[in-house]
Amino acid sequence: MSVEYILLLLSPLFLIAIGIEVRKRRESYSLKEFGLNLGLALSHQATDILAMLALMPFFYWVHSNFAIFTIELSPLWLVLAFVLQDFLYYWFHRASHQCNWLWAAHVVHHSSTNMNFSTAMRQSLFYPIVGMWIFWLPLIILGYTPELVLAVVALNLAFQFFVHTELGPEFKVLGKVFNTPTHHCLHHASNPQYIDKNYAGVLIVWDKIFGTFVSSDGEAPNYGVTERQYKVSFYDVVFTPWRILFNKVRQQKSASCALKLLFNNPRNLH
Repeated sequence: MSVEYILLLLSPLFLIAIGIEVRKRRESYSLKEFGLNLGLALSHQATDILAMLALMPFFYWVHSNFAIFTIELSPLWLVLAFVLQDFLYYWFHRASHQCNWLWAAHVVHHSSTNMNFSTAMRQSLFYPIVGMWIFWLPLIILGYTPELVLAVVALNLAFQFFVHTELGPEFKVLGKVFNTPTHHCLHHASNPQYIDKNYAGVLIVWDKIFGTFVSSDGEAPNYGVTERQYKVSFYDVVFTPWRILFNKVRQQKSASCALKLLFNNPRNLH
């Protein structure tokens, strides 16, 4: 089952969650921004479908020629797939905050000054182009089939929908191992002490192991990004980051400097 079908089947749960949140925190929603987030989600899904159709033959080729193991599905192998994919997601997410090329796509997700379930739908149509899929190749090389890998990716993303809210309880015990709304709200904050922290998808343990975990110091998170405030506009949110990046690239004195800028830290761009 493909990523899109899994997310489609789960969409009633997403809509119920949004409905509950709107009733309890209507002030965090506006019709215009909700429409933008929905449009971003649909455009992301459309490019994802096209990318997977184009890339699936390549994934099969990698699996046929480079798979280390022949994996027969069992509960242990499935659990390992979820853990390994979450580990890879952590590094994709961390890289997306440390590399201009990836950040130009990922900034779409961070560009809202509100934090609610609809923020989870705020995704860039450029993810396939910047190479998010490259981070899943190790699983295919290990021996998992492309279909299973993409299904695990979809379930990981589905879990992440539910951490995009300020309504969630603190989950003190579960929060020692799992990503929670409390952790993820801080990840979306632009307060200096919270920036580039809590990259977790499902398991917060990766942040604790690799030194990127932060808990609240009592200061409420301010949402959005530090470099600019984006308009509630599809064009501004999706294309302005690329316009800014390529303008800076054109100003470089050499091809090597331009290439270095593409993979430099976004904090050095502004």
